Amino acid sequence: MTEKHRRIKVVIAKTGLDGHWRGVQAVATTLRNAGMEVVYVGMSEAEAVARIAIQEDADVIGLNVGASYQQIEALIEIMKARGLGNVLLIVGGVIPLVDIPKLKDMGVHGVFPPGSKLEDIAAFVREHVRLPH
Repeated sequence: MTEKHRRIKVVIAKTGLDGHWRGVQAVATTLRNAGMEVVYVGMSEAEAVARIAIQEDADVIGLNVGASYQQIEALIEIMKARGLGNVLLIVGGVIPLVDIPKLKDMGVHGVFPPGSKLEDIAAFVREHVRLPH
């Protein structure tokens, strides 16, 4: 596939010790069904997620997060240091609504708490990723 017609590439990972995987798998499947290429890396820390995003030339990093945002903060710092500022960062999981402004202030582009519609996540990615035409 030429660069002109390539699909949006999304790297999806889980952070923390939360063992629940159905939500993140549902998001991955929805994005695939929407025509995106999805690389699901499972449970990973920020350093590994950034490395894989670079290797895969990802347009989007999606994190399923638990109660702690340390891995998000670490990933944002790594992304800045490695020139990944053009990569869209989205997070989902058990995120209290009151934390959404904090996460956006940290540099997260999209936050999807419980109850978010899967098709809204796909639409957000499509709207915010600009591939060459």
